[in-house]
Amino acid sequence: MTTVFISGSRHLSRLSQDVKARLENVINQHFAVVVGDANGVDKAVQAYLCEVGYEAVTVFCAGEKCRNNLGHWQVKRIEVEPSLKGRAFYTVKDKKMAEVADYGFVLWDGKSQGSYNNILELLGQGKKALVYFAPNKQFTTVKTAADLEALLKLCSPSFQAESNTKNTMRVNLHQQQALGF
Repeated sequence: MTTVFISGSRHLSRLSQDVKARLENVINQHFAVVVGDANGVDKAVQAYLCEVGYEAVTVFCAGEKCRNNLGHWQVKRIEVEPSLKGRAFYTVKDKKMAEVADYGFVLWDGKSQGSYNNILELLGQGKKALVYFAPNKQFTTVKTAADLEALLKLCSPSFQAESNTKNTMRVNLHQQQALGF
């Protein structure tokens, strides 16, 4: 069964008709859905899938407590190092969802670093992501670094600069690990 990792910005809490139509495609194809437990997109997607009675959903939670599981679906708790805080704490869960998924569906406000990281994680694993870019209400498929660059050009200059710095740091870290540092 194909599995889709649905994620997005905490600042987006309503689903457009276009997004609901894409979710209907997931439902009609009987894809398994993995979704997080955060407020925002995670909770809005959960509410929609609960409303339509979709059952092929697993909610991933970091640590002991699941913040949202509106459909009382199966829960996958991800162990997280207690010393991790903030975004780093939830990134562990997001990486696990990207690992189990065949592809991603990311609803992004163009500002959320977590959503951007999910796109990067999927791309780094050779998986594509359908991205709903909320500022211009358009869908784009990200399969390559060039696709991601085109999407980043739609973001604010400050987000672009921050993302480029983090991407450079991430590439350097991967190179160091490959060399045994």
